[in-house]
Amino acid sequence: MNFMDDSLFPENQEKLVITVAPYGPEWEPADFPEDIAVTMAEQVQKAVDCYNAGATVVHVHVHARDADGKGSKRLSMFNELLARLRDAVPDMILQVGGSISFSPESEGEQAKWLSDDTRHRLAELSPKPDQVTIAINTTQMNVVELMSEDDVAGSSFARPDVHEAYREMTVPAGPAWVEEHLRRLSGAGIQPHFQLANIPQLETVERLIRRGVYTGPLNVTWVAIGGGFDGPNPYNMMEFIRRVPDGACLTLETLMRNVLPINTMAIAMGLHARCGIEDTLWGRKGQRMTSVRQIEQTVRIARELGRELADGKEARRIYKIGETYRSADETLAKLGYAPNRKVGERGVPLRVAA
Repeated sequence: MNFMDDSLFPENQEKLVITVAPYGPEWEPADFPEDIAVTMAEQVQKAVDCYNAGATVVHVHVHARDADGKGSKRLSMFNELLARLRDAVPDMILQVGGSISFSPESEGEQAKWLSDDTRHRLAELSPKPDQVTIAINTTQMNVVELMSEDDVAGSSFARPDVHEAYREMTVPAGPAWVEEHLRRLSGAGIQPHFQLANIPQLETVERLIRRGVYTGPLNVTWVAIGGGFDGPNPYNMMEFIRRVPDGACLTLETLMRNVLPINTMAIAMGLHARCGIEDTLWGRKGQRMTSVRQIEQTVRIARELGRELADGKEARRIYKIGETYRSADETLAKLGYAPNRKVGERGVPLRVAA
């Protein structure tokens, strides 16, 4: 992305889209009973409260919970939750997490994503979500690597079996699965949202676009959670930002007490922010903070910086929900990538105004 002399002036920046991840499948209800919604009605109300606080994207991550409080893996429950969310927050972008529920099903089991075929069925959800997140390239996802003793104190993650289960988690996202998943999502009219761990994954996305495997708007989240992903290092962050094309929409995501400073930098630079208890339980050290309060804090920072907030309809425009492109060439041009090399062409291919 390019930054000009006036790029940090809020009047020249796109309105801020706040994504909230309020369901936190990795946590047990006892970890934060004040804010972990268990019943369907509680989960719907949570989305309403988050929307009213200023979030315009809800990361559902298919975190419907069964009666015992554990993340459900029944697609029928997810369909019911999506239907009720559509009624309760019709202007909110419904972003389904592509992992389904990665929480262990019982004690001693590994935290893992479900089978490829099961994840493909996210393209069959009804009502269909606006977006489904997609991972690129199989990657270690050791979400506890960056967590300190203070981060997990008093939670289920302090138990050795739970800690070990999440330490060994991986994200299965091989080339064949990615291509098939993109085909199914596009066929269903669902926009993919690329959750990327590092620049090599961003480069793979560019190759998929250049080969015509994916043709459409590019919505990206940089996921800086360590353990196989980038860490929340400003040098990593700025290089990733530099490599994202100008026509893409970029959100920054990290975990625990890195969330606030990373979001503040995102807001100042004209990018977009994500918060919620899936990412962090904490405000200040030792003080738990609900998803709604995290949104309110993000809104306050945006207002201090003079950054306007997107409402639901504006967020849909910014994300280009419902748009598709006809070809690789059109996608490259819309996103601001250099065109594909023509046969016999030498040098660096340049974009030429029509």
